[in-house]
Amino acid sequence: MTDNDAPGGERLPEQFPLVSRRTVLGAGATAALAAALGLDFPAAAFAASHPHGVQPMPSVTTKDGVEIFYKDWGPKTAQPIVFHHGWPLSSDDWDAQLLFFVNNGYRVVAHDRRGHGRSTQVSDGHDMDHYAADAAAVMDHLDLKNAVHIGHSTGGGEALHYTVKHGKARVAKLVLIGAVPPIMLKTESNPGGLPMEVFDGFRKALAANRAQFFLDVPTGPFYGFNRPGAQVSQGAIWNWWRQGMTGGAKAHYDGIKAFSETDFTADLKACEVPTLVMHGDDDQIVPIADSALLSAKLLKHGTLKVYPGYPHGMCTTHADVINADLLAFIKA
Repeated sequence: MTDNDAPGGERLPEQFPLVSRRTVLGAGATAALAAALGLDFPAAAFAASHPHGVQPMPSVTTKDGVEIFYKDWGPKTAQPIVFHHGWPLSSDDWDAQLLFFVNNGYRVVAHDRRGHGRSTQVSDGHDMDHYAADAAAVMDHLDLKNAVHIGHSTGGGEALHYTVKHGKARVAKLVLIGAVPPIMLKTESNPGGLPMEVFDGFRKALAANRAQFFLDVPTGPFYGFNRPGAQVSQGAIWNWWRQGMTGGAKAHYDGIKAFSETDFTADLKACEVPTLVMHGDDDQIVPIADSALLSAKLLKHGTLKVYPGYPHGMCTTHADVINADLLAFIKA
């Protein structure tokens, strides 16, 4: 198929000699959405307004050939804040924080983990070593220094591992929010962890019906919407589902092992930067007793802040409180 071939092999009219196949497909999707909304938006008008096709999204290619999508907003001279998202989501999960901090004059950066969001859906490398190396590729590409790294859930482990293994000359401060360290899995050395059956259940549910599983998680425990009196946001549920289903099933399946079985004890002990540990005491995904309470004791320069009644997804449900506390820590 050439650039002037339409889907199905038909040739496009000559008045659109530079319209790419991606633009045609994008125009079709846009037209379909417009029709659903009752708007008059012909696909041809979209194509004509994009004569050189859709511009490529910002990304960096890792040493093993994986394209990692990233966002980079705000003044390039401002102090950078880097956000690491949780499983199985994407950088979009940080919308409330990205907008808040860019509006406060900071440079904000967030990437989609390999196999997640808009990054390449590769088969291999879904482990913390690759996650940290991929983050390093983005930071090196953008040459970010004096950065504050903020990680949620799995992203907390990734941010910590990056800081210790790659970021010693680039990271100023670290924040772990509802994060998985030291280790989630119950072992002889971690008797308070969750049994393997819990994570086997995750894998079984994902393999059987990922779409339903990714609806059940945000509808129930992730945001605490299963609690009596909870103010349920259907938009938050749909957005969680959208982000999850954008990524690859293989990355999500393998990622369960990465976030549950990785032992971050050595990283916590080796971390030299000031670290804020934030956790809701009603976190049903990463229970606080076997995560934040232990991590804070292992960190050399750790500060623990517990949020009574807050759920795992508190960056969304209580963004105003979390953002204010993050800003205070960054400015301190």
